[in-house]
Formats: sequence, structure tokens, C-alpha cells
Amino acid sequence: MRIVAVYPGSFDPPTNGHLDIIERSSRMFAKVIVAVARNIRKDSMFTSAERVRMLRGLTSQWENVEVDSFNGLLVDYARKKEARVLVRGLRAISDFEYEFQMAHMNKKLAPEIDTIMLMTGERHSYISSNIVKEIAMFGGRIDDLVPPGVKDFVFKKMKGAGRK
Repeated sequence: MRIVAVYPGSFDPPTNGHLDIIERSSRMFAKVIVAVARNIRKDSMFTSAERVRMLRGLTSQWENVEVDSFNGLLVDYARKKEARVLVRGLRAISDFEYEFQMAHMNKKLAPEIDTIMLMTGERHSYISSNIVKEIAMFGGRIDDLVPPGVKDFVFKKMKGAGRK
């Protein structure tokens, strides 16, 4: 059976933890769609087009990974893409409660779609996009938190915004 999975997120910016989940998912499913959510409740550093562009460059090594963006309900997007699985990454216990609620709500809305949760690798368990942005805002090193191209993009964006 050819199973399509969707790995949604804001990816603002993409981190090494995100790439860990993408790489591992790519070994589990025939196709993985990394879906950049346009979250109206979050102030994003990068536009959805910039995040898609970064992720396409970062994931080009995996032939079965596609990058896209979406608006609206995740389950509607997953149905449109004929996905049977939603992939979510967990860093710590604090992520579990939110992800647990979302998994149950998505199951209620789309009983035919399952959610799997993957623990990030131990070396990435403390990384979040928000922490990356905060460290960068104060001139800290983010080299081991994000891929090299993303690091440059973060600092360029901050410089353009009058930071650092």
C-alpha cells in the first residue's frame, strides 16, 4: 500500500529537529508532504513562500518528500492530497498535551486519517523555532540548531528588520 503522509508545521524557521522528523518520515512512507501552515495567529519571521523555498532546498535529497503550503483545516488539506497519515514531532512532555488534543480533534473531523507522533532525536529535543529566533535576536550562535543556509537566512532577515 502506498501511504502518503503530511508533516504540517509553521517551520519558522526550519530547524535540525524538523529535518530529523522529515528524514525519518521519508523512510516510513511512500510520500511525505511537508506542509507549511499559514497561521494567522502567529507573527511569522518568514513568509510562507520563504519557508517553502528554504524547505525545498533542505529536502531535495529525499525523492519522496514534497513541500507545499496550505490554509484552512489540516484534515481538509490532507484529504485533498489523499494522505492517510499526519506526522507530528514531539520534543518534550509539554508538546504532548497540545498534540494529543489536536490528534483527537483531527480524528473526529476525519476518521479515515491517523496521526503518528515521532519523538525528535535526543540531540534536537530542546530546539524550537521560537528559541532559535530569540537566540539569534540577541546575537547568539545558532549553528548547531538550524541548517547552514537557514542560519544565514535568519541573520539576513533580522538585519533587514533592524535587529542585531
